[in-house]
Amino acid sequence: MNRPHAVRVLMVGTSLGGRGGVSSVVDVLRADGLFEREGVAYVATHVDGNRSAKLGGALRGFWQAARACVTGRPLIVHVHSASHASFLRKSFVLMLGRLCGAQTIFHLHGGAFRSFALQDAGPLLRRWIRHTLEVSTRVITLSPGWATFIHEFAPRARVEVLPNSVPLPPVPAPLALAEPGRILFLGRLEPAKGVDELLQAAALLAPRHPNLHLVLGGDGDAAWVRRRAHELGIAQRVELPGWIDAAARDAQLARAWVFCLPSHAEGLPMSMLEAMAAGRPVVVSAVGGIPEAIEDGVDGLLAPARDAAALAGVLARVLGDAQLQARLATAARASIENRYATGVVCGRLAALYRQLATDKEDR
Repeated sequence: MNRPHAVRVLMVGTSLGGRGGVSSVVDVLRADGLFEREGVAYVATHVDGNRSAKLGGALRGFWQAARACVTGRPLIVHVHSASHASFLRKSFVLMLGRLCGAQTIFHLHGGAFRSFALQDAGPLLRRWIRHTLEVSTRVITLSPGWATFIHEFAPRARVEVLPNSVPLPPVPAPLALAEPGRILFLGRLEPAKGVDELLQAAALLAPRHPNLHLVLGGDGDAAWVRRRAHELGIAQRVELPGWIDAAARDAQLARAWVFCLPSHAEGLPMSMLEAMAAGRPVVVSAVGGIPEAIEDGVDGLLAPARDAAALAGVLARVLGDAQLQARLATAARASIENRYATGVVCGRLAALYRQLATDKEDR
């Protein structure tokens, strides 16, 4: 557990420096100095690894969080949660925080929460989800669209919209470094991320774009991707570097002509924001909070989810038009500077902490 000098906030999420969007979000907050400025102690209740490692990490993390709530008496307990097991772990941490008198923040990540709450959860679990949201002092969502869903599902929830933030490279990589036809995907290699549609789109584009090269960075089912690429006749055009760290990610973004994330569901994906911050055009599916972050044709291009032919058509626009690529890249970088830069988002989160701490002290 990370222990600053004076703990006001107990933050609970996945392991620092791990893989996935939540880890990236928290790493950005920590790197900006939020933990030190606001007195944040961090506990991880999820670690990467096999089932045994994950179970051990969850038990250790829950014990650390419980001890911190009981002995440390933080003013605020702030959890980063997705769906299913992540939600269950964090909901019990929030319950402990309430019992110990803390203000609580449920910070919603992940695009699958809607289907989790409305379809996957049975009646009892659905009631627990609604209860957890409504008794939290605040629920943070990543976009106004997600805030609307939470209001509809849990009408008494008190919702704040706070987007993810990304560090802003001082100088984006020159577009001259981009390789024509190079498409970069960063995410888990699974159907829910639209990987199959992207492979199909690449196969449709290949005859007209002889330099097309698809880079799929991330962990997941690489064997399935290789098999599918072979079936589609594009195996020689597909590169699978595996999970890549921040330095390798930046190097890949510098070479990319376009970044593509055709997910079936999303919150507000960090990989998309990182690509925009790096000054690269993005082609993304119009799901979750993405349409509220991207103005189609201005700072990115939107494609319908689960439609390989439509995705190919959108990608073709930017693959064949260097002027469009440059215009989208410049506007994407400006959008990050104005709305998603780390200083802006961390400032808003710090203001929320101070407001909740003041409210607690005034009670």
